[in-house]
Amino acid sequence: MEWTGFMSDMRGDLKTLNAAMPETARAFGALTKAAKESGALDLKSREFVALGIAVSQRCAPCIGFHVEALAKAGGTRQELVDVLSMAIQMGGGPSLMYAAEALAAWDSLVAD
Repeated sequence: MEWTGFMSDMRGDLKTLNAAMPETARAFGALTKAAKESGALDLKSREFVALGIAVSQRCAPCIGFHVEALAKAGGTRQELVDVLSMAIQMGGGPSLMYAAEALAAWDSLVAD
């Protein structure tokens, strides 16, 4: 997958969707903000959880968004690999395939 173009297209698609349902988009944005700002875990830990769920749910756009957010939160490639190992342990073969996508997304979207 070519991650940079894929993520650009996804952002465009989401902009169109959000314009079609602004109240839902605002509510989801508020939920996202609340989930990232409250509680005992730091943002990096929360992004690791989100990425593990994205892998297990097989959501390529979610993987891309959370890889980008994880990098901004200070995550490292090796920490990502550790989280992917746990996602594979919990999800088996399908998670292995999407873990490979997540690592490719990191390597494409994040400059180490």
